[in-house]
Amino acid sequence: MHNMLYAVCIGGGDSVTTAKQIKLALTYKGISEAELSRLIGSKPSAFNQRMKTDKFTKDELEMIAATLGAVYYSSFEFPDGTKF
Repeated sequence: MHNMLYAVCIGGGDSVTTAKQIKLALTYKGISEAELSRLIGSKPSAFNQRMKTDKFTKDELEMIAATLGAVYYSSFEFPDGTKF
């Protein structure tokens, strides 16, 4: 079990891509893209292509998160605390 808190801060209006988020999660868990791809039932080459295009469905991201022992959140959050 990891007892550290990881935070990613991107300045200057840069955004973290979904593929980058997945890579960070893989680093945190200490597993490779190839291992994750096998765990989710995908071929490593196919998963690698998805990482390059950075196109994942919400269901895929939730499955990846569950496989990694995490929860994937996707929402809109406004400065007043309103979330959708």
